[in-house]
Amino acid sequence: MCTTCGCGSGQTKIEGEHGQTHVHADGTIHSHPHAHGHGGEGHDHAHPGHHHHGHQHVHSHEHVHADGTRHVHEHDHAHDPGHEHAHEHADGGPAHSHAAGLTPAQMVRIERDILGANDEIAARNRRRFEDAGVFALNLVSSPGAGKTTLLVETIRALAAELPLAVIEGDQQTSFDADRIRATGARAIQVNTGKGCHLDAAQVERALAQLAPAEESVLFIENVGNLVCPSAFDLGEAMKVVVLSVTEGEDKPLKYPDMFAASALLLLNKVDLLPHVSFDVKRTIEYARRVRPGIEVLQVSATTGTGMAAWLDWVREGSRRARERRQQTVAALRRRVAELEARVAQQR
Repeated sequence: MCTTCGCGSGQTKIEGEHGQTHVHADGTIHSHPHAHGHGGEGHDHAHPGHHHHGHQHVHSHEHVHADGTRHVHEHDHAHDPGHEHAHEHADGGPAHSHAAGLTPAQMVRIERDILGANDEIAARNRRRFEDAGVFALNLVSSPGAGKTTLLVETIRALAAELPLAVIEGDQQTSFDADRIRATGARAIQVNTGKGCHLDAAQVERALAQLAPAEESVLFIENVGNLVCPSAFDLGEAMKVVVLSVTEGEDKPLKYPDMFAASALLLLNKVDLLPHVSFDVKRTIEYARRVRPGIEVLQVSATTGTGMAAWLDWVREGSRRARERRQQTVAALRRRVAELEARVAQQR
């Protein structure tokens, strides 16, 4: 998966945020601002707690990370082909390995470290959503399944009822965020560069720019990919997998992790069923084989077929999120009242 092969490493760009962030294949992250007009001169940037990268080097040994960044250092000993060496970060973070090949044990360790760090940030995002009564949904699909069109029509239908916001994930361009903003909804684009999915840290940084309203619905449109997003918790309430009828009914068995991780399957573009060979019953059977009990809704964002059921599903999720928040606030108020009463008795 991307945690070991490096396809998740790239330059993340978040609208409204200055500078660039590089995420290495081992999960270490560094950020730096970019100034224009270097005039051909090399520039260096230091990363607190991490190793230093220079952009003009004459050292003897160079490493190229999966995101294209390089760092160089000298060695006073000979290396055999396929040697390995680790760099221990000054902040106590995990050392990472540069090797011609990774052993299975190394790959497992890297994957565990990356997912563990991601899950910590995801938990922080989830607490933020729960405290604010935000119903956050992670929409996942293969490219072209119709997520953005679905979101546009959903926003048009719900904008008068609920505060809505969108985090858009794509490798490049702001096309989808622009489409969302054209509806009047607030949206922020996250470009993952070489990355094939959003991660919790990117969502956390996007939230700092977007600041969704309390008791709102937040849609996170992930990068089109039915593989890697299944492994990365963003802090959402649940994943919603969108599958268009043009893709083939065997997708749940080909990409079981994604369907197993999703609470709802939206079968989209059902208006095209008369024109394609697609077995709806078999698709649902396959999906429930990998996730028993998965909810399934059949919709067409372009014709409106089935959209009422989807909108009701979103409304109900938002209602539950608001209700949980209100219960938490009420419990805290009761606790404060109890403590105040105790203090008053002791006086």
